[in-house]
Amino acid sequence: MHKNRGVKSTRRQVYRVDRKAVCFIRFIFEAYDGIAVVETIDPHTASIALHVAPGCEYEVGMLLADLRREYLIEPLSIIRR
Repeated sequence: MHKNRGVKSTRRQVYRVDRKAVCFIRFIFEAYDGIAVVETIDPHTASIALHVAPGCEYEVGMLLADLRREYLIEPLSIIRR
């Protein structure tokens, strides 16, 4: 029996952000319950990963566009998992 049959995978998006914004970005995505999980990869370089839920790519993109007005958010990579 296949463990992940019918389950869509998340998309992992890695960014470098303003160090001062890491906690705020995590707070914003937690407020939008279920669209993405924020993982701090390296606190020294302020690298984070967003694990975006299937079907939530548009909402995440809109939130990132809005956050970019105030903070540096630079994409490093996108990986489908």
